[in-house]
Amino acid sequence: MPGPRVALFVTCLVDMFRPSVGFATVKLLEEAGCTVEVPAAQTCCGQPAWNSGDRAGAQAIARQVIAAFEGYDHVVAPSGSCAATIANDYAAMFDPSDPWAERARALGAKTHEITSFLTDVLGVSAVARRLEASVTYHDSCSGLRSLGVEAQPRQLLASVEGLELREMAERDVCCGFGGTFCVKYPDISNVMVGDKTRNIAATGADLVLAGDLGCLMNMAGKASREGRSFLARHVVEVLAGEMGTPAIGAAR
Repeated sequence: MPGPRVALFVTCLVDMFRPSVGFATVKLLEEAGCTVEVPAAQTCCGQPAWNSGDRAGAQAIARQVIAAFEGYDHVVAPSGSCAATIANDYAAMFDPSDPWAERARALGAKTHEITSFLTDVLGVSAVARRLEASVTYHDSCSGLRSLGVEAQPRQLLASVEGLELREMAERDVCCGFGGTFCVKYPDISNVMVGDKTRNIAATGADLVLAGDLGCLMNMAGKASREGRSFLARHVVEVLAGEMGTPAIGAAR
């Protein structure tokens, strides 16, 4: 019996800055037996517009995403932030009497963050990988608080041979990125990410991992400016064994 037909929601940051994360996600999904497609009509999930109060703009983007993705069994994103927007926010963008509201709810019900999809939906408990490294894991706000993503990536990381997980202090505290937050409140954001990089460095880990590229770019940028020795990777790059590209924030 063929596996589920899954649509990959690539995300803007992965598309523009880190395509390797998208390829690693596809690899994990195909290894789990999924048929993966990447709808060409996809755009931004609309979160920046929604969070900035542009309801009309967010609705327009949501309608396009819904139309592009609703024909699949599941929608998977390598981002708790984008997945949470589709899963939790789309229905709130429309009046309950609007036919798009039901379509939004239906799409939201089958939209998942990648590690949650692998463990909670497909029942994947381990990956056949090996990496001799110490890592620490940052729990991104949207994935943790909106989707309950916490144990899932750690369960999969625990199966990677040679990998040592060192939990940092305040692992669940925001890194200061927060999408438009870091633009609106740069001074506060800078203090927050400074706290985060100190906590990461205190573990002595080689790598900091996370499930959202925005957080990783924020932490890697601050670490680079501070001269920190740790590097940043998206969790799917480790789980898929795709470590050939330079770490996030590393010199290219």
